[in-house]
Amino acid sequence: MKILFASSEAYPFSKTGGLADMAYALPKALSKLGHDVRIITPYYQTISKHHHRMAFLGKSSVNMGGTTTEVNYFTLKEDGMSYIFVQNMHYFERDKLYGYNDDAERFSCFSYAILEGMETFDFFPHILHLNDWQTGMVPYLLDQHYRPRNGHYFSIHTLLSIHNLEYQGSFDTYVSRFFNTDFDYAYIHFDRVNFLKAGIERATKINTVSPTYRDEIMTGDGGFSLDGALMRRQDDLVGILNGIDTDLFDPRNDPMLETQYGIKDVKKGKRLNKESLLHQFDLDVDLDTPLVSYIGRLASQKGINLMTRSLEEVIMYSEARFILMGSGNDSYEDYFRYLAEKFPGKVANYIGFNESIAHRLYAASDIFMMPSRFEPCGLGQMIAMRYGTLPVVRETGGLKDTVTPYNKFTGQGTGFSFSHYDANDFKEKLFEAINLYHSDKDMWDGLVRNAMKTDFSQKKMAEAYVSLYQIILGV
Repeated sequence: MKILFASSEAYPFSKTGGLADMAYALPKALSKLGHDVRIITPYYQTISKHHHRMAFLGKSSVNMGGTTTEVNYFTLKEDGMSYIFVQNMHYFERDKLYGYNDDAERFSCFSYAILEGMETFDFFPHILHLNDWQTGMVPYLLDQHYRPRNGHYFSIHTLLSIHNLEYQGSFDTYVSRFFNTDFDYAYIHFDRVNFLKAGIERATKINTVSPTYRDEIMTGDGGFSLDGALMRRQDDLVGILNGIDTDLFDPRNDPMLETQYGIKDVKKGKRLNKESLLHQFDLDVDLDTPLVSYIGRLASQKGINLMTRSLEEVIMYSEARFILMGSGNDSYEDYFRYLAEKFPGKVANYIGFNESIAHRLYAASDIFMMPSRFEPCGLGQMIAMRYGTLPVVRETGGLKDTVTPYNKFTGQGTGFSFSHYDANDFKEKLFEAINLYHSDKDMWDGLVRNAMKTDFSQKKMAEAYVSLYQIILGV
């Protein structure tokens, strides 16, 4: 099967979030299953340092609303994968990936370049796999301009993956001139051009990154005003859970850890990693009390405001240690700094992100906090469980699909969860986890083993996508 995976960011060349990781992980896993996969993504300024390794594929002209611009295509191999970069200095070689006044024009250019490029680099896929709003206009442009061109375009099927419905690519109606068509309600939503809505209307199939999130986005609470459009396509809407790189995130072989460990020696391994990390962050070393961590963006989506209303009490009335890593909202960063200053020896923070420290924190921690307001999939909770760290999560999206709540009567579970988005509920569940750590070591150890045995592999994810591709192709 020939698959062209189109993404506005792709690890290891560009990244602002989990989309970049997916644009690396899924194509790699699909390739291992024997499929011919190419990744197409913009040539951003930060990518220029790799230019000496690239091969020139050709160029195309993109016409948008009476303006013509040239795009160049370059390719390179990385970790066995073929990346195709769309170069246009005006649109893409800037300091940031997103956040410009002309983002609609920039990603219209990228959308055309994807379709034009198929002829230039002679790769017509069976499946054109699109991701989020930045590629949401592609199915519309394919229908309007390219399918009539020849049979290669006519036979292309599209899949649109929605990684986060909150971000839709909503713009003033003047940007419709870039589409080179008469005004069309296929891309209009509440009197604005909406790139994601166009993809929902025109893609062959649509998927989200977890089954529960698939159901949530068809409700008024979770649909961010597109629930109606999604309801109309519900028979074509599928939820497929993301996976993690179980080679990269493997405590048995992780070179970033102080001590490597597996399920058989998890207690010893975690204690040694904990001791090292507590020293590194100048926290009081007590290996018999739990280390609680947070790793992620500091944004309202992640439930940080539940932490601001509850963590002080948990810190004051427990002996647990806390290490908090992340960046984002200034007030949330200030709150993390405030906790570290108020509770020296018990709380530390790392404002920003460091891959090595993150791995060590997953390994050293006993409890991982992820009380998200909504979470399309989430990877942090899966990584934490892989390292034998029990997550405390809210029952939403992928968190509900991946964390089996602790049952004190049966001893089953892989973490702790609460349903209502409420600071008291989060606080009580965090206390429950800390108390169980102290009061019943055998039960705790059983939950840790359960968590480490759970299969979140990318192979499992890729097989689910292949099944969906086959449904799309009717094979």
